[in-house]
Amino acid sequence: MRADKSDGADRADGAGRVGEADEVGGVGGADGVGGAVEGGGAAVRRGELWGWVVATALGSLLVLVAAGQTWARVLGNGDTAAPTGGDLSPVLTPAALAGLAGVVAVLAAKGLGRRVVGVLLALCGVATAAGTWTALDDAGVTGWLRERNVLHGVTDLPWEPVTWWPVVSGAGAVLMIAGGAVAVVRASAWSGMSARYDRERRPPAGAETQVADDRALWDALDRGDDPTDSR
Repeated sequence: MRADKSDGADRADGAGRVGEADEVGGVGGADGVGGAVEGGGAAVRRGELWGWVVATALGSLLVLVAAGQTWARVLGNGDTAAPTGGDLSPVLTPAALAGLAGVVAVLAAKGLGRRVVGVLLALCGVATAAGTWTALDDAGVTGWLRERNVLHGVTDLPWEPVTWWPVVSGAGAVLMIAGGAVAVVRASAWSGMSARYDRERRPPAGAETQVADDRALWDALDRGDDPTDSR
């Protein structure tokens, strides 16, 4: 009878241990799934951030390059100086440089600061679009040609627009406006450089508990106790 009772107790104890192991395994599995989902979401947000960086910086670079190109060609006089986009619209180059600085600022800032930078980026894009639209005004181009060339006495200087570069500048302006709007809406969900450094400095989960257990083990050895003794 005693042997039967002992066998029953052993089986119950074994079943209890199996149940505990299953429970621990279930909790660990849930944590693993949650960690995988969280890691996947972080990867998506990181990809979104860098996609935004590439698109917005590209828009600023398009405007910067277009501003240095010829936007109007004088007809019938090869020696006449021709104006660039920056000559006809002085706002283009500063706005493009401000856009590039804004991209870096969004990476460095966080929270409300990112939204503010996003608004400024959108305003730079609007200023670029307006400057591109008004750059090829007939009176503005003709006035520039009269001031920069020796034909001051000529009332009519025939010219034609070089349409490719204004189109490039307009496309860059659209990317800047869109980038600013997206930064206002989505920047709070992006991780920045400061968050990355904080994450690298933060100790891994359970590290503090492990350190405390190791310290208790060495304290027990210093006292002459056996840390493996369960009594």
